[in-house]
Amino acid sequence: MTYQTIIIEKKNGYAVVKLNRPHDMNAISKEMRQELYTVFVDLEIDPEVKAIIITGGEYVFSAGMDIKEMSNLPNEESDEFLKSMMRYLKRIYSCNKPVIAAVGGIALGGGFNLVTICDLVVASESAIFCHPELKFGFNPFFYPLSQIVGITKAKEIVMLGEPIGANEALKIGLVNKVEPPEKFMQVAENMAETLAKRSAKAFEELKNLCSIVPRMDKMAALDIESSICALLFARDERKIQMNEMLSLEKSRKKK
Repeated sequence: MTYQTIIIEKKNGYAVVKLNRPHDMNAISKEMRQELYTVFVDLEIDPEVKAIIITGGEYVFSAGMDIKEMSNLPNEESDEFLKSMMRYLKRIYSCNKPVIAAVGGIALGGGFNLVTICDLVVASESAIFCHPELKFGFNPFFYPLSQIVGITKAKEIVMLGEPIGANEALKIGLVNKVEPPEKFMQVAENMAETLAKRSAKAFEELKNLCSIVPRMDKMAALDIESSICALLFARDERKIQMNEMLSLEKSRKKK
């Protein structure tokens, strides 16, 4: 399928989804929202894709929602606008495959929201995160951010709207790795290639657990994790993978 606002590249077990509106700083337009929704539907059922990277390139991740589009939006169309926004965000947030954000440059507003619904984040040293929505009279999304950095820090970020540099983002747990501009994309791709070698079914169950157990009583959480472990342990994949590892170990010892 041909896309107008994104570029898709499939590699060794993973796919790279690149936001591609460079002249608009990758602002998230209606067309881009629809294309992101569609591509994640397709990639989730693609057996060759085990992990997904979202990036905007080296210089900008995304300046957020398309201000030109929003400023001309009739009030009576605001509900449909918000539905289209939630539709693509929920599609990515619920993806059963690991999703990595590779952030170069700015991630503002809706671009910041997009980062917070990814599983892992690799940032360039040039990355800047900010939620300026209150300046325009509406609220940023709070829940995904609060799950990452905690309620107190999330309140500070969304209420003050101050920019956060890459190193500060690493310090507060917003990103997993910070790399030089010339390396961050390669680090994200190495991460995706590693994840692509893991069990797809185990990853699907692990993502569900990561979403559910933080909100559970500690004993109930252990019980459900044990139940999922038993389910996965009973599959033939466990024996195959373990025997392959033992065979490799024997080969090393012989050498």
